[in-house]
Amino acid sequence: MVRSFIALFAVALFTGTAFTQQKAEVTISLNEAFFDAALESLFQGGAPLEFSIAGNQLNRGDAETRRNSGDEVKFVEAGYRQNEGSTSASPRLRDENPECSETIKIQREINGVRTAVRFREGKILAPLAFAGNYNPPFVGCVAFSGWAESVIDLEFDQNAQRLVARARVLNVNLNGTGGVGGSMVAKLVQSSIDKKVNPIDLFQLSKLSFAVPVKGSELQMKATGIRHELQNGAINVVVSYEFTR
Repeated sequence: MVRSFIALFAVALFTGTAFTQQKAEVTISLNEAFFDAALESLFQGGAPLEFSIAGNQLNRGDAETRRNSGDEVKFVEAGYRQNEGSTSASPRLRDENPECSETIKIQREINGVRTAVRFREGKILAPLAFAGNYNPPFVGCVAFSGWAESVIDLEFDQNAQRLVARARVLNVNLNGTGGVGGSMVAKLVQSSIDKKVNPIDLFQLSKLSFAVPVKGSELQMKATGIRHELQNGAINVVVSYEFTR
């Protein structure tokens, strides 16, 4: 769709003119309504995005034995299991509690906060509503929900010639656990995003280059650079082109 838009723009701009201009820029503007519509379609079209957060290295029996022997019991930060392709809990935890999947699911809305993309004061803000459960030792399955305050950083990958985004979780507002475990869940959410989402490939220069038929020949449009400009309510992606016939 983006390529078709650029092609139509180029034809309208350059048809009927002398092609003395060798270089130019094309600006693609994406506003908050665009991202709202895209997210709405994503959540209506299938199951919510889900991350595994399988947690501790010890099962309950191991932990109890070590506690009775006087040894210190340490639990590591929950993160991905070695088999990242699986979205279910590990076999040991699944056998103990088949209903505790130990996952975080991104939701469209939690307690009036919607998953969205917002452009404010030169920043890309992305509130993320989520719900999930965790199976810590001696406690059992704990359900939680809330929303994460996150920002999205954009950077140009010079080696791969692409514009990428990275989401960073700043804070987690947690419900369902009496306010306990907010910092832990924040780490879980960030770890899940880093392994499952980051980096997000937005635009690759090689895919923005194309040819446009003009007056019996072709206008070659080669993308040579890309940058972004943030404004309140929208982001402008500016692509630099070189033209040859």
